[in-house]
Formats: sequence, C-alpha cells, structure tokens
Amino acid sequence: MHFDLRQLRHFIALNEHRNFGLAAQAVNISQSAFSRSIQALEQSFGARLVDRTRHLAPTKEGLVVLEHARRVVGDAQELVNAVRLFKASDAGTVTFGCGPAPAAWLMPQTLARFTRELPRVRVRFQVDNWQVLAQQLLAEEFEFFVADARHFEHDPDYRVELLSAHAWGFCCRVGHPLAEYDEISVEQLFSYPMAASIRAPNLRKALIELSGRPDFQSNIECANGYSLIGLIQQSDAIGTTNVSARNPYLAQGLKILKVRGLDNQAPEFFTHYGIVSRSGHRLSHLAERLMDTFRDTDSRLQAEAATGV
Repeated sequence: MHFDLRQLRHFIALNEHRNFGLAAQAVNISQSAFSRSIQALEQSFGARLVDRTRHLAPTKEGLVVLEHARRVVGDAQELVNAVRLFKASDAGTVTFGCGPAPAAWLMPQTLARFTRELPRVRVRFQVDNWQVLAQQLLAEEFEFFVADARHFEHDPDYRVELLSAHAWGFCCRVGHPLAEYDEISVEQLFSYPMAASIRAPNLRKALIELSGRPDFQSNIECANGYSLIGLIQQSDAIGTTNVSARNPYLAQGLKILKVRGLDNQAPEFFTHYGIVSRSGHRLSHLAERLMDTFRDTDSRLQAEAATGV
C-alpha cells in the first residue's frame, strides 16, 4: 500500500467541497490531476472512498480514512510548525547569571561550545555573588544562573540541579615567594593577602577553620573571577582555583599550593555549583539549550578530571 500526505489532503478537500472542480481549485491543481489523485488513493486502499451517486459523500471505508487522514495531516502540520519554531529559536538572545568561580572556570568552556553550535544567538551574562544573582532572578532579569547552590537547593521557590563537585585549592603565581616550596604552613599561607570572591560560603568556612579565627575576611574581594585570576597572576596575593590538570590557568602562570595539615578532601574544598531557576516558570528554548551545554561541559570536565586526561 502506498499513499502520501498530498493525496490525504485532496481527499479531505473533496469531503469539504463535495465537488471535484471546487476541491481541485482549493488545493490549486487541475481537476484531472485531482481526480487521478483520488483514484490513486482508492486503489491504494482497494476500496471506494466516495459514493459518486450520493453527492460524493464518503463511504464507510471513506469515513475511516477521513478520520485518520485529518489526524495524520494535522500531525504533519504540527511537525512542520515545531521545526520552524526550532529553527527560529536558533536566533535570539539568552541571558543568564554566573557566580565568580564558575565564571572563571566552567562558563568560558561552556560558552565556547554553545556559540559554536548556535552562532546566531546573542548571549548576555552577568557575573556576581549568589545573593545578587538571586535578587535578579526573582526580578526576571535572567532565566537562570550558575553559582553556589547551598542557599537554594532546599528552597521551594527555586529549582536546582546540582553540577559535579570539583576540587579546588589555594594558588599563587609561579614567581611568588611561596611557589618555591613543595609544602607550606598555614602561617605562611596567611602571611600574604588573600584574594577571593564575595560571600563564597565554602571558602569562608575553610578560611575560618584554617586560621582558627571566629571569622575571616579576605583582604581583596571581587565578584569577577577573571579579575581575581589576573590579580593573582600579577601580585603576591593568594587565591583559589580548580586543581584539575585541565585548568587552563595552571598553564598561564598559576601554581597550586600544598598546605601542611590541610584536609583537602573536606566538603568545603569541593564546589557545590548548581543551575538555579525559578520553580514553576517555563524556560525558553535557548535557556534550555544553554543549560544543557552547561551540564554536558561539566560532565566532560568531571570525566577528564577522573581519568587524568
């Protein structure tokens, strides 16, 4: 059995107009071509589909075909519309937020891939601390953000998808006075200014426990991860970065410091990033695509870190 959508459309038109000439005109073909199309459809099913003695009313077999033809043609049109919408959505603007740490490590690799796949899409992002990002998310200035998720994962107002836990450590520039040591003490670590992102909860806890102080404030604070990396590369400030060998900054003048007595397997020495959006809010196609790219990039980086590739 062989028939196509064109023949089904013709059969639907014939049922609507009950006249070969008018139906042929409606689908913009000649009457002879229209008649051959209906005859071919009937031959495919091996049955008369219209009663030519009763004003071209559908036969019993024709009623069955008509019911399914309408459904099939409708589904085909929905498919066409979906593809058109998908193609149209490959151009536009997507806006999101990002915390300082993932902005310096995860986001550049994510956006590199995303913009290769969707070069016509305009991407706008803001780097800031998690408190500011949460305020702007609620103000609908962007659809999601990627940052430390500790304050959101148990809040019903937010939808959180945790990303992989990546280990981080203290670092300095290669020419730093501490860079010559294979291992340093906590006292040596704190003898230099500390440069860190604002309100990073895991970093703050680690610094408090290391220093033995009831609270600890970094000497230099900034919500821009790129600026912090640049500062560490150009000064004697101590900072933090991902310890993976795939970290590009380790090939750009940074060195991981080994601190004596440091439990670098403690939870606070691992990231707790997540993709955070508002509960009950439908995301745009482009936002979903970008979130998928964040997930895929994060999974790839985690796999590389595990295998040492």
